[in-house]
Amino acid sequence: MEVTNKLVKGGEFIIKPTDAQDVFTPADFSEEQNMMHQTALDFVEKEVQPLLERLDNHEEGLMRGLMEKAGELGLFGVSIPEEFGGLNMDFPTSLRVTEGVGGGHSFPVAFAAHTGIAMLPILYFGTEEQKQKYLPGLTSGELMGAYCLTEPGSGSDALGAKTKAVLTEDGEHYVLNGQKMWITNGGFADVFVVFAKIDGEQFTGFIVEKTNPGLSLGNEEHKMGIKGSSTRQVFLSDCKVPKSAVLGEIGKGHLIAFNILNIGRIKLAAACLGASKMAATLSVKYANERVQFKLPISKFGAIKYKLAEQAIRIYAVESAIYRAGMDIARMEQELLGKGQSHNEALLGAAREFAVECAILKVEGSEVLDYVVDEGVQIYGGYGFSADYPMDRAYRDSRINRIFEGTNEINRMLAVDMILKKGLKGELDLMGPAQAVQQELMAIPDFGGDEDNSLFAAELRTIGKLKKAILMVAGTAVQKYMNSLAKEQEVLMNIADMAIKVYTAESTILRVQKEAGVKGEEAMAQQIDIARVYLSDTVDNVNKFGKEAIASMTEGDEQRLLALGLKRFTKADLYNAKDARRRIADVLIQANEYAF
Repeated sequence: MEVTNKLVKGGEFIIKPTDAQDVFTPADFSEEQNMMHQTALDFVEKEVQPLLERLDNHEEGLMRGLMEKAGELGLFGVSIPEEFGGLNMDFPTSLRVTEGVGGGHSFPVAFAAHTGIAMLPILYFGTEEQKQKYLPGLTSGELMGAYCLTEPGSGSDALGAKTKAVLTEDGEHYVLNGQKMWITNGGFADVFVVFAKIDGEQFTGFIVEKTNPGLSLGNEEHKMGIKGSSTRQVFLSDCKVPKSAVLGEIGKGHLIAFNILNIGRIKLAAACLGASKMAATLSVKYANERVQFKLPISKFGAIKYKLAEQAIRIYAVESAIYRAGMDIARMEQELLGKGQSHNEALLGAAREFAVECAILKVEGSEVLDYVVDEGVQIYGGYGFSADYPMDRAYRDSRINRIFEGTNEINRMLAVDMILKKGLKGELDLMGPAQAVQQELMAIPDFGGDEDNSLFAAELRTIGKLKKAILMVAGTAVQKYMNSLAKEQEVLMNIADMAIKVYTAESTILRVQKEAGVKGEEAMAQQIDIARVYLSDTVDNVNKFGKEAIASMTEGDEQRLLALGLKRFTKADLYNAKDARRRIADVLIQANEYAF
């Protein structure tokens, strides 16, 4: 894919406007990329969906068999170089394929663990010998991979791991001892990426094969959802691996663990997007079929609200996912141009947009939770029945707010990373923050703006919402200085403001760009979607901002900040009810998620 648009920095959305022509939208995907997406959708529909009950019952060899078929179709090798049997396609394509498998319930969990956290550490950090040994088999589906980081005593605190590695006296092997838990694909993996501390200190990655002596597995975990995925404990008891099994640099295991998570987070959002579309389609179909009071329930306003709101949130997070995905791809091209290897370039690009990856992980998983929850409600009593599809969708969605770092951790990480970029001079936060402080002391400008083009007023509103974020974040930094990390409630308020503004802006820019091509009439309901989402975002930013200001300040300072927040979150009333009805009518007529 040719990459020509303007390069932006991660987190820069808070301080700079973006031109609609500089964002990538799903309409920009090529025919080849859409074919890859369709291949993934067809695979889930024909191969996975008919087997869901059997998968949930852990029928021996069933999930591995499906994974092998996916490998044969080339779905594992989308972003793997051709020399290892892959297709060497760009990052947005890998997101599109991940979205395609997202509606497969437990299958995308196995798929994502294999293609992401199991394969990518070897691709990005492995020696040439390690890549040649493992990647062709992992790409084709002959080998299956798993990733062993979490331990009973260390979840979010990954560096608190207690698994040890000790070099043998002859210097030829390491002996690993420890226990890993919640290991996806554990029951059928051939290759495990394992993290251990050499001599109890140096956090390091290792490649451990299933056949290495001393590796054993616990029983399958009994889980609330994603029952079809294999989740086991992995025990390492005097597990002997050759010295050549060290992955990356000794003592630098954290670089593997944390860099791979950036990519994993945005890919999780893409999988949640696919699952959300599937659940929304089920909701529309059922609402059209279910008759009450002699009418399909899709005729009722309360149901129309739910169908429309599902679509609004899905469309909005989709806009943000592919905007960020292409920003990562553009940064990758920039780093390649500076002489970095493909591995260094993609990792560096994902690290640059770690803020957006964290934001999208939160928003993607919470949109899916909303969609399936309302799906259960639309199905009514049948939604609570295991004989209907929303039961599984509801249970399977819940893990996504815990996977890849909990949503609470990701919220705090997003704010922390933005502030650190400011301190390092990578983002000019100080200038815009000071400008906002000066604006608070000035007389408000009540002048109108001459620009009445599509979304001109909405983008002015987005600009004001960004000022609200800078005002609240700037106050928090001044108040708490080095102890800000302890004020988790305030950090989460700021994160929620940023998440909603990034998503709202992404939606507006997408619709603005596509309307420039197709015309406003053809994009009428997408325009409705963008405006309803922004209307709710204004209210959300006001709410989160008030909570933070009330907890940090008092007296005159509080009054001044509250007035500033009111100014920055002021927007005209918008008739969201009628807009939602128009959106719902499109869905009802199409009998599926149609945007």
